[in-house]
Amino acid sequence: MAGRSNSHELADVVQRFGKQLVEKENLSGQQIKTLFNIIQCRTSNLGGHKEKCTCCGEERYSYNSCGDRHCPKCQSNKQAVWVDKVTRSTLAVKHYHIVFTVPHCLNDICLWNQSAYYKILFNAVWQTLYSFGYTHYGVETGAIAVLHSWGQNLSLHPHIHCIVPAAGYSLKGEWKHIGKYENYLYPVHQLSNTFKGKFLDSVKRKLKVLDAIECFRAQIEKAYQSKWVVYSEASMASAQNVIHYLGQYTHRVAISNPRILDISETHVKFIAKDYRDGAKQKLVCLDGAEFLRRFCLHIMPKRFVRIRRYGIYNPITQRNMDLQFEPEQKPDIEELANPKAKETKAEMIIRLTGFDSGQCPKCKRGRMLVVEELPRIRSPAGYLPSILLTFLK
Repeated sequence: MAGRSNSHELADVVQRFGKQLVEKENLSGQQIKTLFNIIQCRTSNLGGHKEKCTCCGEERYSYNSCGDRHCPKCQSNKQAVWVDKVTRSTLAVKHYHIVFTVPHCLNDICLWNQSAYYKILFNAVWQTLYSFGYTHYGVETGAIAVLHSWGQNLSLHPHIHCIVPAAGYSLKGEWKHIGKYENYLYPVHQLSNTFKGKFLDSVKRKLKVLDAIECFRAQIEKAYQSKWVVYSEASMASAQNVIHYLGQYTHRVAISNPRILDISETHVKFIAKDYRDGAKQKLVCLDGAEFLRRFCLHIMPKRFVRIRRYGIYNPITQRNMDLQFEPEQKPDIEELANPKAKETKAEMIIRLTGFDSGQCPKCKRGRMLVVEELPRIRSPAGYLPSILLTFLK
């Protein structure tokens, strides 16, 4: 396929070991579709355009992206735009970073029904924060929550990163600053025990409804005996810094291309941080098919939302409670008479990333203009796993 770079990429791993994985594992339709998108991303299969510099005549071909949220090449611009959008709607107060994790002994339940498991996890996290906001400070608080399902070695490790503001809306209808401590918003041990109780209770209720409680009773009993830890990090003063910090987590995928060091005939070598050893970077070597199997564990169910806003950061709550984060200002008469032109997507990307894709990479003076459209190559009709196999080695 035209358009592939020389560095090691996830797409290369899929092409080399995807056939082994498809023949060995019973993949879901969503997993098959994601792998198919990744190997086509920024290749001639998806079409594109030919560009020519207005100054030096330099020519280049640009191919379209797949846009899949699990593709490591399609997330940087989305992340920059998301950060810019959220920064505008965040309270100018310090925030706390809180991470909720669950024991690995419950992973069997997660693999059995990912969608239900992650939904319960989100609900338990917010119900815990919601109850603590009222019991400790008497306010409606809020949170921006991001689900991650992986560890550094691609193992299944579901956890949710939360950014919680040190402010809330009281029953008297007034804004109130909260947070007595520098390193944590609420007592961590109390937070852990409450989260543990809410999560396990919800899991048991769901399993009873699905008539599967007996299948996972041993895992639940082990989880009750385990010690649960909610991690809380020191507060951050600047709202803008908070959102940029959270932006590191929002559009991440299980593994990025720069972490992949080598792809042999049988194995994949990549870099992973070992948090048990001071976050040192270490080399991990996995069988190629096993590497892809682990990656597929983190492909979200169709239409499942990984980033959620709660409480005073939820648009519906803001509307129902008539919340205003900034005082109303009368529009400037001069601005109404001479409205600014709406910023284009290309202009926004340049402002946020500092990278101008329209500038000639050779002479740095001219602009790259489209001189020819390259049509997309239509995939053959048929069963998707069979179509995927035709693209694999």
